Amino acid sequence: MIIDFHTHAFPDKIAERTIRILEGNVLKVQGKEAKAVRTGDMAGLRSLMRQCGVDYSVVLPIATTVTQAPSINRFAAEINGTEGIFSFGSLHPLQEDWEETLRSIKALGLRGIKLHPEYQQVYIDSPEAVRLLQACAELDLIVVLHAGADIGMPPPVHCTPKQLRAALEQAPGCTVVAAHMGGWRMWDDVERYLVGMPVYFDTSYSITQMPREQALRIIQNHTPDRILFGTDSPWESPADTLLALESLELAPAVLEQIQYKNAGKLLKIL
Repeated sequence: MIIDFHTHAFPDKIAERTIRILEGNVLKVQGKEAKAVRTGDMAGLRSLMRQCGVDYSVVLPIATTVTQAPSINRFAAEINGTEGIFSFGSLHPLQEDWEETLRSIKALGLRGIKLHPEYQQVYIDSPEAVRLLQACAELDLIVVLHAGADIGMPPPVHCTPKQLRAALEQAPGCTVVAAHMGGWRMWDDVERYLVGMPVYFDTSYSITQMPREQALRIIQNHTPDRILFGTDSPWESPADTLLALESLELAPAVLEQIQYKNAGKLLKIL
């Protein structure tokens, strides 16, 4: 079994345009292209799941403005539970009705939320972000965070490993998944500040890029029961992520933990 804990998909009417905008952001910031490996709609996600043998995908929408949460969470509720899909909700840390929105996400049966400090332009250790983490702990909602730098956003970074550690210390009991192995392209600081902390890492758009020795070190020192298989699809194929993970030559039991067992426990399906 494979559970991809980090994917993105958009409503049909905006999927193509959204992918073009995101690809344009990368070109603008990096000066080079980064192309999606599939279309940005649900059909593209399900097609790639079938091709790569993914049993379940977690879709992570992002509210980039203070007004987007209602429409995003309606879409999340529509796709949640359909054909191997778990969808999380989202909200913006600065929206005034954040408490009501969190309660509505819980009432919709969504297992968690996605926050993206770079696109939301909010530091993860700010009072506004920390209060969300504290509230999610009370509501038993998982929080998936974009962590580290973002390929399509210029500095400063709003969720460094050091900042995330400070936030975690203020929100004990919150189940947090720090995407991109704890902090994209900030893995030395992940080892310095986050390894050993009560936080999950996912492999998305990172296990294929980081030094093999460092990936092994983080998995072993952080313990394999806090590592989740994730791709950041449509930006990376599950086949490529799985190949990179298998190249680490982990014990079969550890590989199973990362591929699906840890995620299954978080999603309460195992």
